[in-house]
Amino acid sequence: MHRTPEEYVHEIRENMKGGVGDALFEHVWKKNSKDEMHSCCRMFSRITLNPGCSIGRHTHKGEEEMFYILSGHAKAWDNDHFVILGPGDSSICRPGEEHSMECCSTEPVIYIACIPVYRENAATH
Repeated sequence: MHRTPEEYVHEIRENMKGGVGDALFEHVWKKNSKDEMHSCCRMFSRITLNPGCSIGRHTHKGEEEMFYILSGHAKAWDNDHFVILGPGDSSICRPGEEHSMECCSTEPVIYIACIPVYRENAATH
């Protein structure tokens, strides 16, 4: 199975997790009724945050989230402090940890996000 960028499912989430503005999700692969992914991964998406937009601080339970920055810069909460991420940087938020993401550049921050779910929690996702 393959997919071209034109086939990605687009979703706009407003004020996500208490953040500011819109987050554009381009779902490369997503766990859904079409049974696209057979693994315990529930999401593999390209996300765009325009300048000033953010995803609010939140905790992951029974899953982890990994990011890889493609372009732009983000100010990210990483458990107990902020870090600035740029192209080529990556970050991981493990179960029970807290994170957020905010575009802090004059250009959009674009990144890949992947959310694998731990097997014992896969049935609930």
